[in-house]
Amino acid sequence: MLKGIDQRLSAEVVHVLMLMGHGDDLVICDVNHPAATIAAETTYGRLVDMAGCDIPTAARAILSLMPLDTFVPAPVRRMQVVGNPEGVVPIFGRMQAVVDAAEGRRVEIEALERFAFYEAAKRAFAIIRTSDSGPYGCFILKKGVVDLAEL
Repeated sequence: MLKGIDQRLSAEVVHVLMLMGHGDDLVICDVNHPAATIAAETTYGRLVDMAGCDIPTAARAILSLMPLDTFVPAPVRRMQVVGNPEGVVPIFGRMQAVVDAAEGRRVEIEALERFAFYEAAKRAFAIIRTSDSGPYGCFILKKGVVDLAEL
């Protein structure tokens, strides 16, 4: 363990976050998402698990280290409810609260049709699967810039 890093973040999750650059996408998903299949097509190339975490808990831990992109209108994307594009499920509001709190501002979340979401997920840097049972616990987070002091 290290000081200041959420204990839910494994060494592999921290490694993935460190490898990612500005503008790279990270998928956080529930257990129903075809994560292993899609992860094979990502930059990282394999699935990363955060067992024992639901989506908001995993996102909160990840966003304690990773900023969201401020150069795009919607740095978070989610899957639409199939057959009801305007439909809302509880996880949508829970994630909105997490990302807003992490950024200290209102964060725009864009909805994508199911198969458009899958295609976007294939272009992500990595996929992190949680133990969340869903439904519709599928989110793509775009990494922003960390403002660091000069060395």
